[in-house]
Amino acid sequence: MDLLKYYFPLCFFNENPLKLPRSDTFFKANLVIYYFVELFMQANMIPPWEAFMEVNLETVFTLVFIALMMTLNGNFKAYTQVATAFLVCENVIAIFAVPTLMWLTVTDDFLSYVVFGVLIFWDMCLVTYLIKQVLNINVFASLAVSFIYFLMTYGAAYGLMLAF
Repeated sequence: MDLLKYYFPLCFFNENPLKLPRSDTFFKANLVIYYFVELFMQANMIPPWEAFMEVNLETVFTLVFIALMMTLNGNFKAYTQVATAFLVCENVIAIFAVPTLMWLTVTDDFLSYVVFGVLIFWDMCLVTYLIKQVLNINVFASLAVSFIYFLMTYGAAYGLMLAF
């Protein structure tokens, strides 16, 4: 938990994931949290078996995308820090997304949609920022790579679930 103080500033665009300490235990803890939060959110929207399969695909695609990005950039040795950075940021956003989704589901209030949209925008900005820092590229290139990231993780998982 002590490592959270190093990773938390990423959620506010203040740190470079390549300069953060490496911890396999912290990575695994965030992976478990990410998995179960995603499973909880998906299971409340679609049937549990489909949610289980989709979250498995999303998690694998996320980790594979990061590994591929790091390998192509030639700095795979920082995989643990970068994957942890992605997961920590996703988990922080999930802290706000879970109650917002419940609010949205229960009330169908317009403001809940706005808040959820802001959270999605924040997530997209964080992924763009992380990719920019990791690959050392400009904002427009990192925005393009982040778009590919979202397509390859969430879009591909959703598409595969539709195919079956």
